Amino acid sequence: MRLILASASPQRKTLLAGLGVPFDVIPSVFNETGCSERDPPKRASILARRKAEDVHAKHSDACVIGCDTLVVASDGTLLEKPANADDAERMLRLQSGQVSIVHSAICVRSPRGMHEGIASSHVHFKKLSEQEIAWWISIGEWKDRSGAFQIDGRGQLMIERIEGDWTGIVGLPIFSLGELMEKVGIKWKTENSCLPDRQA
Repeated sequence: MRLILASASPQRKTLLAGLGVPFDVIPSVFNETGCSERDPPKRASILARRKAEDVHAKHSDACVIGCDTLVVASDGTLLEKPANADDAERMLRLQSGQVSIVHSAICVRSPRGMHEGIASSHVHFKKLSEQEIAWWISIGEWKDRSGAFQIDGRGQLMIERIEGDWTGIVGLPIFSLGELMEKVGIKWKTENSCLPDRQA
């Protein structure tokens, strides 16, 4: 069964590639602004589902992985992708010295059905100095990042510790993905991984 990642995220691509299974990348063109749900876990789940359904509609014989990651600041503010550098700086100041929650939802859509899951983790930020905030803004790695930060690469220099799934914070909770894939009859942990289970 063909496996498709419905995301252009290079971080998600790297995580999925680490499992050693062949897959294609076909980003969803679903417009996220059309989703009116504001509850973070529900919103992330809806967006992941819509992205998977969008790509699956054009590739109905494939197994499609849809993903969405949302960040919630300690005061409850939903932090999606920053619009610009000023917006990214606002998000960093809001999270400095605080604990943010990251909700990473996935939806696996295949000819056999659809299964969904979500991983929620806590990210403890160090107290950021003005120089550290300016540095992060200057290197541009806040772009296209929910909450204007990353937990891989240089972004780890701003994070004291995490509670939860590191891969979920990156954007693709691998353990949850494996569980969902097995529900649609695809076995990861076999010699012929990513093949449908004839018994499923």
